[in-house]
Amino acid sequence: MSAEDARQQIERIGRSIHRRGLTHGRTGNLAVRDGERVLMTPTGVSLGEVEANALSVLDLTGRHLEGPKPTKEAFLHVAMLRARPAANAVVHTHSLYSAALSCLDGLDPDSALPPLTAYFAMRVGRLRLLPYYAPGDAAATAAVEEAGHAGHALLLRNHGPVVAGSDLDSALDALEELEHTAQVYFITRGLPTAPLTAESLAALTR
Repeated sequence: MSAEDARQQIERIGRSIHRRGLTHGRTGNLAVRDGERVLMTPTGVSLGEVEANALSVLDLTGRHLEGPKPTKEAFLHVAMLRARPAANAVVHTHSLYSAALSCLDGLDPDSALPPLTAYFAMRVGRLRLLPYYAPGDAAATAAVEEAGHAGHALLLRNHGPVVAGSDLDSALDALEELEHTAQVYFITRGLPTAPLTAESLAALTR
């Protein structure tokens, strides 16, 4: 994908995320790998107003190279891209049900959501829950990078999801599945549920 195509994809996906209510206000950010550089949504810009020609450019250490000032959560994106060399894009939102899930006590840090559906199992897999860090706290970098080696979908406590993918479309597919499953989880909370068995999960990979 050319740098110009990547820029257009960020604008398209950003506006789609905002239009469908997967984020609100000026929250949420996107990143796409462009060789050794990373194109990223800038700070203080609503995803509904992202423009392809006004993106931040960083290197994979998080150093700002050109363009407007990047989101203060840039470290989340570069850490995930470093951890997952096959991934070329990262989506981070404060989606309602995922954010609500991140606030619940008693979640399993290794698997914050049970595999309630086959699509969650296929598109998200295991959702790891990270400890709370203040927004923009670069101290989270090491935790994100370590967890990113184990899986492409993370949930930041009291914050929201971070999902990597081969491109923005696939990362967004996984994030939407996570958000949908979180909604199913809340609707069925307190009721007896039947998550997929180990055998069912294994069959999905055959």
